[in-house]
Amino acid sequence: MSIRLRLTLWYTAILSATLLLLGLGLYLFLHYIYYDNLKTEIQQQAGGVASRIKPQLNTLGQYSLIPNIRDLPKTNNVIYQVTNLVTGEVISLPDAEQTGMKIPDVTDEKVKCILNGQCQFERMSIQGYSFMVYYVPLVQQYTGNVLGVMQAAYSIEQYESLLALLRLVLTVIGLISVLIAASVGWFLARKALRPIEQVIAATNRIENGVDLDKRIEYTGPNDEIGELTQTINGMLGRLQNAYTELEEAYGAQRRFVSDASHELRTPLTTIRGNMELLEKMWKQTALTSGEQDNAKMELTLEAMHDISGEAERMSRLVNDLLSLARADAGFQMTKDEVELQPLLDEIARKAQLLPKTAEWIVGQTKAAEGIYVYGNEDYLRQLLFIFLENAFKYTEQGQVRLDTLRHGGQIGIRIEDTGIGMDKSEIPLIFERFYRADPSRGRKSGTGLGLSIAKWIIDEHQGSVEVKTRKDEGTTFIIWLPIAAEWSGKTPQVRDNSLRPKNQV
Repeated sequence: MSIRLRLTLWYTAILSATLLLLGLGLYLFLHYIYYDNLKTEIQQQAGGVASRIKPQLNTLGQYSLIPNIRDLPKTNNVIYQVTNLVTGEVISLPDAEQTGMKIPDVTDEKVKCILNGQCQFERMSIQGYSFMVYYVPLVQQYTGNVLGVMQAAYSIEQYESLLALLRLVLTVIGLISVLIAASVGWFLARKALRPIEQVIAATNRIENGVDLDKRIEYTGPNDEIGELTQTINGMLGRLQNAYTELEEAYGAQRRFVSDASHELRTPLTTIRGNMELLEKMWKQTALTSGEQDNAKMELTLEAMHDISGEAERMSRLVNDLLSLARADAGFQMTKDEVELQPLLDEIARKAQLLPKTAEWIVGQTKAAEGIYVYGNEDYLRQLLFIFLENAFKYTEQGQVRLDTLRHGGQIGIRIEDTGIGMDKSEIPLIFERFYRADPSRGRKSGTGLGLSIAKWIIDEHQGSVEVKTRKDEGTTFIIWLPIAAEWSGKTPQVRDNSLRPKNQV
């Protein structure tokens, strides 16, 4: 929920509560005033009528309660009814037959309630009209006996209509006020928060364009939003300076690694070439020299062999550094559809020539038949040789196996060995640069950059690598690559066009 909507809801809720309290208070106040005045008026009129009713003895020795019609107030809103509790006679004034209105007779329970002074007023509906009924007990003056009850019914239709109209007016005015307040609140909240929206939009433009030179433009007052804008602009300035310095340092580092790698490759190649030439010359000389000279030549050849080995190791390190420098510089390798089976056949054939003491086994690779991956053939070849060289290096006895498997739209190249393995805790670290597992450190030659290069090549091909290992039992690497096309019959079936560049079909 946005801040604008929350502010609007708060405005509306507060106003609604205020209007509800005011409307309810006004309605209850007017309701109380109207009916209190009405009760007072009924009491005065009914009291005057009741005082004029004189009990008279009839021929049967019973008291009759007959009010004088001439003493009744001249009003059409009041109906009187006298009930003689002794004889049970009920007299309606005016006559019920003339008005069509008759007040319900009083019951014994009602009489008891009246005598206790509790049921003096009662609201009831007579013939569909609302009336306020006032009960007056008729007491004999000398004996104090209750002879009857007079009911005075006052029509309250005009009051009910007035209060109903008041409820309607208050409801309509309240709803209209809430709607107006919600609309105005939404507009004001939007106007108040528009600078924040401008700040967000400008920040998004800067983020999407990665252009830290831009600043947020703000022309409003120097309030909280103005201070926020100034703070963000200041932060962008500091980020720009830090980013520029970092880019310069990072660029200088990349240039240094790249330049150093290029510069070191030439003298190392020259050293290796000259050492190989000298080694051949000394071997030829050894065939025609004496025994003492042969001993010197052997020492010299051994020194040359060590120099050549170190030069070769440095050449590999320089080549690895150059590959990583290209990766850091954002190097984009050229890619095309590569048929996987011929590449695996070539790798299997050349792997026999690698230095090794373990048995080399080529398993089933039928899963790769007719499969094409989108990538760079040279880098894929380098990727597989990195894993194979590591497998042979850390497997002194046992076997190294290559096969393939398939899962959905991916082809997996599995390289499994029975070498020294490693702890599972080391798996997240083996692809870091210069990291080498503890059991092999100092025992096997290497730079610790091979798997870092392999991980970069896998990422460039939108693939993944799965590692399974147990210490002293071996390690299994499964390289998963997305299938770009599959040869089925006479026509290839494209599996995933997203792997192709956008300018290709």
